[in-house]
Parts: sequence; C-alpha cells; structure tokens
Amino acid sequence: MSNPFAHLAEPLDPAQPGKKFFNLNKLNDSRYGRLPFSIRVLLEAAIRNCDEFLVKKNDIENILNWNVMQHKNIEVPFKPARVILQDFTGVPAVVDFAAMRDAVKKLGGDPEKINPICPADLVIDHSIQVDFNRRADSLQKNQDLEFERNRERFEFLKWGSQAFRNMRIIPPGSGIIHQVNLEYLARVVFDQDGYYYPDSLVGTDSHTTMIDGLGVLGWGVGGIEAEAVMLGQPISMVLPQVIGYRLMGNPHPLVTSTDIVLTITKHLRQVGVVGKFVEFFGPGVAQLSIADRATIANMCPEYGATAAFFPVDEVSIKYLVQTGECNTASEKQGPS
Repeated sequence: MSNPFAHLAEPLDPAQPGKKFFNLNKLNDSRYGRLPFSIRVLLEAAIRNCDEFLVKKNDIENILNWNVMQHKNIEVPFKPARVILQDFTGVPAVVDFAAMRDAVKKLGGDPEKINPICPADLVIDHSIQVDFNRRADSLQKNQDLEFERNRERFEFLKWGSQAFRNMRIIPPGSGIIHQVNLEYLARVVFDQDGYYYPDSLVGTDSHTTMIDGLGVLGWGVGGIEAEAVMLGQPISMVLPQVIGYRLMGNPHPLVTSTDIVLTITKHLRQVGVVGKFVEFFGPGVAQLSIADRATIANMCPEYGATAAFFPVDEVSIKYLVQTGECNTASEKQGPS
C-alpha cells in the first residue's frame, strides 16, 4: 500500500528534485510544535514508514497526541534507520542469517536474496584480552593473540561481510564500538532511497545511548529485537514519557567534565527516569562539548533512562566538520 503521507515529501533543494524529505510542518497540526525533539524523531520515522500494515495512521495519531498518550502505556512502532552490533551479540545474528540462507537453498530458492533490510554495522571490540603490558609492543602482541584465539569467528565474520549486502563488519583494532559509532558510523542525516531523514539506531549494547550526545536517537535492545529490525520489522515500544533537563549558565573554571556528568547522573537517579527519555535543553547545553554530552548519554543505563537526547545544534555541526563527517551517507565510510 502507498504511504498516505506521501504528500508531505518535498525536495530539500529545488535543484535536486530526486532528493526529498518529509516536511512535518505541512501537517499543519499544532500538536507537532509542542512535541519534544526526541518524539519528533519517532513521529518522522512513523510517517515515513506508514503503510497501514506495520505502521498505521492510528500510530501516528497516538504519537501526535503524545501529551496525553504518554501516560497511557500506548505501544507505537519505531523503525530505526540502522542497527549496530558488537561481536559477542552480533555473531548469533550473522549465524541466523546464514541459517536462513541454508533453509532457502534447501527449498529451492535463491539464498542470496537473504540480506538485512535495515543497514547493520558489526564492530569487533569485545574479543581482545590484556596478556602483555608495560612494553612498547603490548598493543601489537595482544592483537596478534586476539586473532589467534578468535580465528574461526573472525573468518566467519569476514565471510559475512562479503556475503551479505547492507552489513558492514568493522575489524578488530578499530576501536571501542561506541567511539567508532560516534566518530565514524553516525550519519546524523541519512541519505537513502531518495530521501533525507534523521539518523537513529538500536544496538545490542546497553551503552548504545552514547550516540544520543550527537543528536542521533538510539538505545540498547536485545539480540532478537535487533534481528527483527534488520529484517525490516519495527520495534514495538511504549510511547515514552520525556523528562526535560534544563541546563543554565557556564561551568565554573574549577569544575571538571566528570563533576558535571556525575552530578547530572545523581540528580536523574533521584528524580526517577527509568524507562523514560531524558531530553536536554536550555542555554547551558551550548557550553557542553560533544565529548561531555556523549559521556552524559553513555551513563544512561546508570540512571535508568531509555535515552538521553541532545538535539542537534551548532556544537554538533562543528563536531561533524572537525571529524570530517559532513559527507552524504553515500560518501560515508567506516574505519578501514
């Protein structure tokens, strides 16, 4: 079925009519202007993916009516833009896709048709152990042992990266998954299938929330949920309450980033934000670097929130320029 909201799509640049985005201002609905930015990300994803089957008009109405529905435990579907996996939880997903290919082949079908529908990145960062230390070649020695111990798994994952479309494997030694996600994988704006839309994700690690510091909505899920998203299914989630956290003023010269992060964490624990979104706003937000924001968002599991969202602002854009991430999604490359 065609998207009933297709009329909201319009070119971002008249010179590129083939590149569109869903202009939610064209809803002409006063409720939209009152939504927190994090809920607007959920709304845009629902409108863009509305097919009256997996995502229905009623779901969009519930999100628009968030101010009332947030207190009623209403479930809404969410289709994130991508999935991120680490090697411990990601290997079973690749195994399942390989098993599906075997099953299709046995039934006489084309196994190469089995691929992730939603883009997925698997970062290998949980396999290394520290056997060598306090020597100049410690890193290389430990990495050599990592390859030796995990050769079979790594060979399988290398096969997966070559066999499956829409799946990238980030090799060992590239860095910690969350830092790689922040510095290389995050697109902030997706450019795919002729549309621009907000980057968003779910990941198989509880600290996936670190990416919220860059203005990319994301949180951790279980392996089965991640696989479902990879297969094109939406996540069914309770429409979350959003706790606004207003930041004012400038940090004192003697106050460190650690002081700020731990104070915010303590405060949010006292307030009680389990299962809710936290969204930061106010003039003080501009005084926090992306590193500070990412650290606050990374602590999300410690204070129990689902996500800790910093909407995109000038600080975010400057960070993207500094890290060379202001390319289109089609030009974007992960670490080699």
